[in-house]
Amino acid sequence: MKPAEKRLGLYVHIPFCKQKCVYCDFYSLPHTESRMDAYTAALCSHLAETAPFAAGYRVDTVYFGGGTPSYLGVKRLEKILKVIQKKYRVEREAEITLEANPDSSGDWRALRALRRCGFNRISLGMQSADDKELHAIGRIHTMEQVHAAVEAVRKAKLKNLSLDLIYGLPRQTMERWRENLAAAVALEPEHLSCYGLKVEEGTPLFAVRETAGLPGDEEQAEMYLYAVEFLRRHGYEQYEISNFAKPGFASRHNLKYWTLQEYAGFGPGAHSDFGGVRYAYARDLEGYLRGVTEHTPMLSENERIPPLDRDTEWVMLGLRTVQGLEPAVFEHRFRRRFSCFLPFLTACEAAGYAVQEEGRWNLTPKGFLVSNQIIGGMLDALAEDKRRRAEAAARGDFRVELD
Repeated sequence: MKPAEKRLGLYVHIPFCKQKCVYCDFYSLPHTESRMDAYTAALCSHLAETAPFAAGYRVDTVYFGGGTPSYLGVKRLEKILKVIQKKYRVEREAEITLEANPDSSGDWRALRALRRCGFNRISLGMQSADDKELHAIGRIHTMEQVHAAVEAVRKAKLKNLSLDLIYGLPRQTMERWRENLAAAVALEPEHLSCYGLKVEEGTPLFAVRETAGLPGDEEQAEMYLYAVEFLRRHGYEQYEISNFAKPGFASRHNLKYWTLQEYAGFGPGAHSDFGGVRYAYARDLEGYLRGVTEHTPMLSENERIPPLDRDTEWVMLGLRTVQGLEPAVFEHRFRRRFSCFLPFLTACEAAGYAVQEEGRWNLTPKGFLVSNQIIGGMLDALAEDKRRRAEAAARGDFRVELD
């Protein structure tokens, strides 16, 4: 019997955008259109050079993120995807996603061309249904353009649409958030991502955070819990802290990140977990162009992680998902008992933060709100268990392994 073939996701970072939003901490560059052709050529070259390392894999997801990938234009996007299709073993039913902004997605013929070359999922950055809120965070589209973009997506016969929303925007009220959710659901997307606004240091919003009228933690929590219940009532299943989908439409690519599957990223700022190595390219467009053409160093991170040392990642990422943690999988994969977590998880269950269902432990919506603290407690329990075992081994006492 042939061994099961490995699956790989590809992430392609497109760093160009028309205007930088005031909250954006991603690597994106406005007013650099003159570098688009050179960047497209570099990406194509890099993808082709890397392909032999993926010879033993089937690519089942491809994700074009940014920046604003739709801003790159149809011809360049087609060129990049064709290299992937030619050089990699892309599955017939692969999920191929394009992030897009409403202002650059209103041409249904362009979207049809993208569908015909292989794109089958659009992730549209709606963010809000209120033009004043959009203006306040530096978005350059309007709700009218959101409607036009969704209409174009459907006219192009693209059947997998995701919308992004942000809650906790400057001076946003609970009533306004309810209206945004209702407006998004009325557009009938297959998938919705709802993110709480995070004010990152170094962004323009960070400099004015004290006077921006940002909702407090309790208000954001109320918005989040409302979204979970509202979307459930409208047929959207929550499968990760911030992500909701109609049955069968969970993002297969994003699930790779949360379940420690392999993916390879391309472009400045792109991260990878491929071949047992976690690595990332520097957030430097010109450095990336030089690196590809002149074979100079491009990496900002590069770490080989032994399989047994991925237990902390497994816990951190698994707790983000509704599937949660399965003790039997942990014990088989990492060769250690899950019991070290049980006192802490039992306390979380008593507080309403976690539940045990069908042998799995997962967080409740209330638990998702404090997931960072819960993950911290879980990692403390794991570290204490490792310390205890190391001390026992140093004494020559291996009975602890039977606990």
